[in-house]
Amino acid sequence: MKIAVVGTGGVGAFYGARLAQSGQELWCLARSDYDVVKARGGYWINDHFHHLPRTLVPVNLAKSPEEIGCCDLVFVALKTTANDNYERLIRPLVGENTLIVPAQNGLGNVEALAKLFGREKIIGAITYCTLVRIAPGEIETFGRTDLWLAEVSGGPRERTFALAKIFENAGLPTCVKDSLDEILWKKLCWNIPFNGLCVAYNMNCGEMLADPEREACAWRLLEETQAAARVCGVAIPREHLEEQMDYTKKYCAQYLPSTLLDLRAGRALEVESIWGEPLRRGNAAGLPLPELSKLYKKLKQLSEKI
Repeated sequence: MKIAVVGTGGVGAFYGARLAQSGQELWCLARSDYDVVKARGGYWINDHFHHLPRTLVPVNLAKSPEEIGCCDLVFVALKTTANDNYERLIRPLVGENTLIVPAQNGLGNVEALAKLFGREKIIGAITYCTLVRIAPGEIETFGRTDLWLAEVSGGPRERTFALAKIFENAGLPTCVKDSLDEILWKKLCWNIPFNGLCVAYNMNCGEMLADPEREACAWRLLEETQAAARVCGVAIPREHLEEQMDYTKKYCAQYLPSTLLDLRAGRALEVESIWGEPLRRGNAAGLPLPELSKLYKKLKQLSEKI
């Protein structure tokens, strides 16, 4: 299968490297890291979670989508701040039978892609992973790298399970889920409180949760996210919230969320997709969401200073 990865930060580079190792024809659309990765011959992968040695993984690189051409699968790992580039970066990769898998944070990404390419070409995805791009073309992971897949509408299909098998064969644990809305809102149960508060306080996860009041705020945000999901038609059990807190405490103490890295590097922040859109949808359904509103305002102010 010919696969293109669009967006080669931590998630894109790691998933691309694993797919390349599994024998797929893998192309990375690399921009800022192109020269470094090309000269080195691949991506450095540091998998601390599985206690694997630092490994250099060769991949095919391209500076433009036209160099790659039509693919069977396009894995989109762009930051949502780059969604205005969908047409330019993805259109040259798409043919009649191409599948597009957006593994992006927040809400609204699938709808934007569907307007351009049609709903039938898209299988939604989210990743649960503690991946960090520590240097150009070098990725570290400290925890799980789970992928959840779901069709845009309706339940799983044969193609969903076939796609899951491709990722599984690359050593990437993958689950097929019944509802795209459910997996997107469940991922927000991590991103909204933990990613958001780490950015607001400019701290890693462990430092942020070390203070009882910040931990209490994280719980309030978890519960507001659960409530917003509910008024939008998605039931999230309390156990899922507890899992997010427990996992973050156990595995993410030293983790710097990607949005915090963006803030420190002076890059645009994914404020609207992760915090703004869930807030707007909850408010539109009559839910006040005071903690999320306050956090969104703070993150927007930080973003506007960049």
